Amino acid sequence: MNVTIRKIGNSEGVILPKELLRRYNLKAGDVVNVVDEGDKVSLQPSEDAFERQMREARKIMDRYSVALQKLAE
Repeated sequence: MNVTIRKIGNSEGVILPKELLRRYNLKAGDVVNVVDEGDKVSLQPSEDAFERQMREARKIMDRYSVALQKLAE
């Protein structure tokens, strides 16, 4: 996935595509960790974003607990 580095005020940054934000359950204001891995840079959701993902997953599991139980049988 290619994105372009853009001027944002006095800084520079990238705009993350909507599908990527949805996949990792990220939204404006969330904090991500930038990891320098020598020849590449990666973004990783911070612990807060992970906790929010788990909270949302638990809500879905609670809502569909009967169906999930049947699938597990």
